[in-house]
Amino acid sequence: MGRYINLGNAGFSSVRKGLYVDKSEMIAFINKTLGTTDKLTCVSRPRRFGKSFAAKMLAAYYDKSCDSRELFQGLDIAGCSSFETYLNQFYVIYLDITWFISTLGNIKETVKYLQKEVIKELQEVFPTARPECNSLPVMLANVNEATGDKFIIIIDEWDALFREAKDDVDLQKEYIQLLRGLFKSSQTDKMIEAAYITGILPIKKYGTQSALTDFREYTMLQPKKLAKYVGFTEKEVINLCEEYSMDFEEMKKWYDGYSFNRVKSVYSPNSVIEAIKTEEISNYWTETETYESLKVYIDMDEDGLKETIIQMLGGASCPIDIGTFQNDMTSIQSKDDVLTLLVHLGYLAYDFAAKSVFIPNEEVRQEFIRAVKASRHTEVAKMILASDQLLRDTLSMNDDQVAKAIQAAHSAGTAPIFYNNEQALRSVIRFAYISCIDKFQEIQELPAGTGYADVVYLPKRGSDMPILVIELKWNKDAESAIEQIKNRNYPQVFDGCGNDILLVGINYDDKTKTHTCVIEKYRK
Repeated sequence: MGRYINLGNAGFSSVRKGLYVDKSEMIAFINKTLGTTDKLTCVSRPRRFGKSFAAKMLAAYYDKSCDSRELFQGLDIAGCSSFETYLNQFYVIYLDITWFISTLGNIKETVKYLQKEVIKELQEVFPTARPECNSLPVMLANVNEATGDKFIIIIDEWDALFREAKDDVDLQKEYIQLLRGLFKSSQTDKMIEAAYITGILPIKKYGTQSALTDFREYTMLQPKKLAKYVGFTEKEVINLCEEYSMDFEEMKKWYDGYSFNRVKSVYSPNSVIEAIKTEEISNYWTETETYESLKVYIDMDEDGLKETIIQMLGGASCPIDIGTFQNDMTSIQSKDDVLTLLVHLGYLAYDFAAKSVFIPNEEVRQEFIRAVKASRHTEVAKMILASDQLLRDTLSMNDDQVAKAIQAAHSAGTAPIFYNNEQALRSVIRFAYISCIDKFQEIQELPAGTGYADVVYLPKRGSDMPILVIELKWNKDAESAIEQIKNRNYPQVFDGCGNDILLVGINYDDKTKTHTCVIEKYRK
């Protein structure tokens, strides 16, 4: 076992000892690509979406220096027909690009250092091969010529150099030259059995990066057959919640929201695991990314990005053209480019059918709120801070002030073309009551009585806050909203909960462009 060649299975062994969700069936998919024209695979995912776990799993399975049979017993791959065929049969070269960057004082030396280190190890493992001191691709070709052995190459965070040295064109060209020699040369088919590389962004539009055009890409926009391996599926999360006595509905609210053609409900895996480990539903996104990275893109305010974010904070989906994005963090030319980048970073989810984006869950929504509060869009930040006062006015049953606050939220943040129906009004209400996310669970269209309550804010467990039942009207009056709540007996669903119930009726008059509000305390 070496440092780069055949590391063994210690990495995956550590993964198995922790809380592990079985994603091993992906190995069967990679097995089908071995030695074929589809043998080059690139998977792009946000941070903490299991990229390294999958890379370690593949390394443990293919590495011929160890016996990993026991590690995979009981997992899905063990029941696949190809399991025994390829188990521990190959020389594996495992490269973690972030490790190379972090161990060097000068990032400019990364490519040279990487090649030198791997070549040195190859010379130790294959002493009969002709020595080559400069080029890793040539050294691999020499090994193949001398022994007939082919390699599986796994590169974790392959695009880290482009992110960390985004302005160093010379270093990028040097790196491209290395990748071209490995994956796009006359020797590639002879010396490479397969390659699996992970990154954050897709690769095909990286300008000169023609070295990677032969890779099959699986991204947050098009995960294709690998969709169920992007994160945790709903069935997997349900099983985890049952096993560890966690509240599934809370887990879904906080960590679900990513959706693909093949899998409609995908959860942020790291956050689910952390919630189970700590036995607490909370925001774990801040442990993987700070809101500073999000704030940078929000501050660009390309083509009215501010209004789009306000609408999404209110629960709306916004149309997007993903075709203009150049798959890097520097060539941002439009609002659509920013939104597409945020999909790849995990901050937004993409609706394939509607071609629109939205904030996927409560965890990410809180990150947006933090980022907006700290951004240069002071008017939006003020609106979010004003939500605290709105909640206080609601609890104090100050209906005139509530109506004024809703009016301000509408006027400041939503384009008139969007604000044209009751659904749009609901989005503004959700945005205006952003402060509720810390103290309440928000439920839309709650089945209650003989109908569906528009918006309900249910106090979190153990809280003595009142339940807020909000009914919306369009071109009618706030009193009729209150009457509907009573007539359809929406509050009956909360019988026995012990909390007070406030009924909130809100109406928008399309002719006068004004909001009215009536608040009552519910009495049985």
